[in-house]
Amino acid sequence: MDYKAIAQKTVQEVLGYTQDTSGWKVVKISKKITVSSKASRKFHGNLYRVEGIIPESAAKLSDFLYQTGERVTWDKSLQVYDMVHRIDSDTFICHTITQSFAMGSISPRDFIDLVYIKRYEGNMNIISSKSVDFPEYPPSSNYIRGYNHPCGFVCSPMKENPAYSKLVMFVQTEMRGKLSPSIIEKTMPSNLVNFILNAKDGIKAHKTPSGRGFRHNSHS
Repeated sequence: MDYKAIAQKTVQEVLGYTQDTSGWKVVKISKKITVSSKASRKFHGNLYRVEGIIPESAAKLSDFLYQTGERVTWDKSLQVYDMVHRIDSDTFICHTITQSFAMGSISPRDFIDLVYIKRYEGNMNIISSKSVDFPEYPPSSNYIRGYNHPCGFVCSPMKENPAYSKLVMFVQTEMRGKLSPSIIEKTMPSNLVNFILNAKDGIKAHKTPSGRGFRHNSHS
Protein backbone atom coordinates (compact mmCIF):
# COMPACT_ATOMS: atom_id res chain seq x y z
CA MET A 1 0.00 0.00 0.00
CA ASP A 2 1.41 3.40 -0.99
CA TYR A 3 0.83 5.18 2.30
CA LYS A 4 2.63 8.35 1.22
CA ALA A 5 0.36 8.76 -1.82
CA ILE A 6 -2.71 8.23 0.38
CA ALA A 7 -1.39 10.83 2.85
CA GLN A 8 -0.82 13.41 0.11
CA LYS A 9 -4.29 12.82 -1.32
CA THR A 10 -5.85 13.14 2.15
CA VAL A 11 -4.16 16.45 2.92
CA GLN A 12 -5.42 17.81 -0.41
CA GLU A 13 -8.95 16.79 0.56
CA VAL A 14 -8.63 18.57 3.92
CA LEU A 15 -7.32 21.67 2.14
CA GLY A 16 -10.41 21.46 -0.08
CA TYR A 17 -12.66 21.45 3.00
CA THR A 18 -11.09 24.74 4.12
CA GLN A 19 -12.11 26.30 0.81
CA ASP A 20 -15.65 24.88 0.87
CA THR A 21 -17.92 27.65 2.14
CA SER A 22 -21.38 26.38 1.18
CA GLY A 23 -23.89 24.22 3.02
CA TRP A 24 -22.47 24.45 6.53
CA LYS A 25 -24.94 24.64 9.43
CA VAL A 26 -23.80 25.92 12.84
CA VAL A 27 -24.74 23.26 15.41
CA LYS A 28 -23.01 24.57 18.54
CA ILE A 29 -21.25 27.68 19.81
CA SER A 30 -19.59 27.44 23.22
CA LYS A 31 -16.69 29.28 24.86
CA LYS A 32 -15.78 31.02 21.58
CA ILE A 33 -15.64 27.68 19.72
CA THR A 34 -17.96 27.16 16.75
CA VAL A 35 -19.01 23.72 15.47
CA SER A 36 -20.64 23.44 12.04
CA SER A 37 -21.71 20.39 10.07
CA LYS A 38 -22.85 19.28 6.64
CA ALA A 39 -23.58 15.92 5.07
CA SER A 40 -20.40 13.98 4.33
CA ARG A 41 -19.78 12.85 0.77
CA LYS A 42 -17.80 9.89 2.09
CA PHE A 43 -20.38 8.05 4.21
CA HIS A 44 -23.91 8.31 5.57
CA GLY A 45 -23.05 10.78 8.31
CA ASN A 46 -21.69 14.27 8.91
CA LEU A 47 -18.54 16.21 8.19
CA TYR A 48 -17.89 18.52 11.15
CA ARG A 49 -15.90 21.76 11.14
CA VAL A 50 -14.67 23.13 14.47
CA GLU A 51 -13.12 26.60 14.78
CA GLY A 52 -11.31 28.18 17.71
CA ILE A 53 -8.48 30.55 18.62
CA ILE A 54 -5.45 29.09 20.43
CA PRO A 55 -2.96 31.29 22.33
CA GLU A 56 0.11 29.79 20.64
CA SER A 57 1.98 30.27 17.35
CA ALA A 58 0.86 28.14 14.41
CA ALA A 59 4.24 26.36 14.25
CA LYS A 60 4.18 25.36 17.92
CA LEU A 61 0.49 24.46 17.82
CA SER A 62 0.94 22.12 14.85
CA ASP A 63 4.00 20.49 16.45
CA PHE A 64 1.97 19.99 19.62
CA LEU A 65 -0.94 18.37 17.75
CA TYR A 66 1.38 16.23 15.60
CA GLN A 67 3.48 14.69 18.37
CA THR A 68 2.15 11.46 19.84
CA GLY A 69 4.05 11.16 23.12
CA GLU A 70 1.78 12.96 25.56
CA ARG A 71 -1.49 13.10 23.64
CA VAL A 72 -3.39 10.98 26.16
CA THR A 73 -2.28 13.27 29.01
CA TRP A 74 -4.42 16.11 27.66
CA ASP A 75 -6.85 14.56 25.13
CA LYS A 76 -9.52 13.21 27.45
CA SER A 77 -11.35 11.44 24.60
CA LEU A 78 -8.52 8.89 24.20
CA GLN A 79 -7.25 5.90 26.18
CA VAL A 80 -4.40 5.09 23.76
CA TYR A 81 -2.61 7.07 21.04
CA ASP A 82 0.46 5.17 19.85
CA MET A 83 2.64 5.56 16.80
CA VAL A 84 2.95 2.02 15.40
CA HIS A 85 4.86 2.71 12.17
CA ARG A 86 7.00 5.69 11.15
CA ILE A 87 7.06 6.26 7.38
CA ASP A 88 9.16 9.44 7.33
CA SER A 89 9.59 12.61 9.40
CA ASP A 90 6.20 13.91 8.25
CA THR A 91 4.15 10.69 8.10
CA PHE A 92 3.25 7.87 10.49
CA ILE A 93 0.56 5.32 11.29
CA CYS A 94 -1.06 5.45 14.72
CA HIS A 95 -3.32 3.18 16.74
CA THR A 96 -5.99 4.98 18.75
CA ILE A 97 -8.45 3.70 21.35
CA THR A 98 -11.19 6.10 22.44
CA GLN A 99 -12.95 6.41 25.77
CA SER A 100 -16.64 5.57 25.95
CA PHE A 101 -19.02 8.47 25.25
CA ALA A 102 -22.55 9.56 26.05
CA MET A 103 -22.71 8.03 29.54
CA GLY A 104 -21.38 4.75 28.17
CA SER A 105 -23.94 4.40 25.37
CA ILE A 106 -21.11 4.73 22.82
CA SER A 107 -18.54 2.08 23.68
CA PRO A 108 -14.80 2.59 23.01
CA ARG A 109 -13.65 2.33 19.38
CA ASP A 110 -10.22 1.72 17.98
CA PHE A 111 -8.75 3.22 14.81
CA ILE A 112 -5.69 2.77 12.63
CA ASP A 113 -4.94 6.12 11.03
CA LEU A 114 -2.37 7.48 8.63
CA VAL A 115 -1.19 10.87 9.95
CA TYR A 116 0.66 13.42 7.82
CA ILE A 117 1.81 17.00 8.39
CA LYS A 118 2.25 19.40 5.49
CA ARG A 119 3.62 22.92 5.84
CA TYR A 120 2.43 25.66 3.53
CA GLU A 121 3.60 29.19 2.81
CA GLY A 122 2.45 31.79 5.30
CA ASN A 123 3.01 29.42 8.26
CA MET A 124 -0.20 27.47 7.61
CA ASN A 125 0.15 23.80 8.53
CA ILE A 126 -2.26 20.94 7.94
CA ILE A 127 -2.17 17.69 9.89
CA SER A 128 -4.32 15.18 8.05
CA SER A 129 -5.47 11.73 9.13
CA LYS A 130 -7.36 8.93 7.46
CA SER A 131 -8.01 5.33 8.41
CA VAL A 132 -5.99 2.69 6.55
CA ASP A 133 -5.46 -1.06 6.65
CA PHE A 134 -2.29 -2.00 8.50
CA PRO A 135 -1.74 -5.78 8.66
CA GLU A 136 0.25 -5.67 11.92
CA TYR A 137 -2.85 -4.27 13.70
CA PRO A 138 -5.92 -6.20 12.52
CA PRO A 139 -9.28 -5.51 14.21
CA SER A 140 -9.62 -7.24 17.58
CA SER A 141 -12.68 -8.61 19.35
CA ASN A 142 -12.06 -6.15 22.23
CA TYR A 143 -13.13 -3.04 20.29
CA ILE A 144 -15.30 -2.08 17.36
CA ARG A 145 -12.94 -0.81 14.65
CA GLY A 146 -14.08 2.65 13.59
CA TYR A 147 -13.13 4.44 10.38
CA ASN A 148 -11.96 8.01 9.95
CA HIS A 149 -12.68 9.43 6.53
CA PRO A 150 -10.34 12.37 5.71
CA CYS A 151 -9.95 14.46 8.88
CA GLY A 152 -7.48 17.15 9.83
CA PHE A 153 -6.24 20.13 11.79
CA VAL A 154 -5.54 23.38 9.94
CA CYS A 155 -3.30 25.73 11.95
CA SER A 156 -2.74 29.27 10.69
CA PRO A 157 -1.44 32.44 12.37
CA MET A 158 -3.82 35.23 13.31
CA LYS A 159 -2.85 38.12 11.04
CA GLU A 160 -3.32 40.73 13.75
CA ASN A 161 -1.37 38.67 16.33
CA PRO A 162 0.88 35.83 15.04
CA ALA A 163 1.45 34.66 18.63
CA TYR A 164 -2.13 33.34 18.40
CA SER A 165 -3.44 30.77 15.92
CA LYS A 166 -6.71 29.94 14.30
CA LEU A 167 -7.34 26.21 14.60
CA VAL A 168 -9.89 24.66 12.25
CA MET A 169 -10.57 20.96 12.69
CA PHE A 170 -12.44 18.74 10.26
CA VAL A 171 -13.86 15.42 11.50
CA GLN A 172 -15.87 12.75 9.72
CA THR A 173 -15.76 9.63 11.81
CA GLU A 174 -17.71 6.50 11.00
CA MET A 175 -18.23 4.87 14.40
CA ARG A 176 -19.60 1.61 12.97
CA GLY A 177 -21.35 -0.88 15.21
CA LYS A 178 -25.09 -0.51 15.80
CA LEU A 179 -25.33 3.11 16.90
CA SER A 180 -28.25 5.25 15.88
CA PRO A 181 -27.11 8.38 13.98
CA SER A 182 -29.08 10.55 16.41
CA ILE A 183 -26.85 9.54 19.35
CA ILE A 184 -23.74 10.54 17.39
CA GLU A 185 -25.30 13.82 16.26
CA LYS A 186 -26.25 14.69 19.84
CA THR A 187 -22.85 13.93 21.38
CA MET A 188 -20.34 14.88 18.67
CA PRO A 189 -20.57 18.72 18.87
CA SER A 190 -19.91 18.77 22.64
CA ASN A 191 -17.06 16.27 22.27
CA LEU A 192 -15.46 18.47 19.60
CA VAL A 193 -15.73 21.60 21.76
CA ASN A 194 -14.16 19.66 24.64
CA PHE A 195 -11.28 18.59 22.39
CA ILE A 196 -10.37 22.24 21.66
CA LEU A 197 -10.64 23.13 25.37
CA ASN A 198 -8.45 20.13 26.27
CA ALA A 199 -5.87 21.15 23.65
CA LYS A 200 -5.73 24.68 25.12
CA ASP A 201 -5.16 23.23 28.60
CA GLY A 202 -2.57 20.80 27.22
CA ILE A 203 -0.57 23.54 25.54
CA LYS A 204 -0.56 25.56 28.76
CA ALA A 205 0.66 22.57 30.75
CA HIS A 206 3.35 21.60 28.25
CA LYS A 207 5.06 24.98 28.15
CA THR A 208 8.29 25.36 30.07
CA PRO A 209 8.23 27.73 33.05
CA SER A 210 9.81 30.42 30.87
CA GLY A 211 6.96 30.00 28.40
CA ARG A 212 9.36 29.75 25.48
CA GLY A 213 8.84 26.22 24.34
CA PHE A 214 7.56 22.76 25.08
CA ARG A 215 9.20 20.17 27.27
CA HIS A 216 10.54 17.39 25.09
CA ASN A 217 10.32 13.84 26.38
CA SER A 218 12.36 11.02 24.90
CA HIS A 219 9.18 9.39 23.58
CA SER A 220 7.63 12.47 22.01
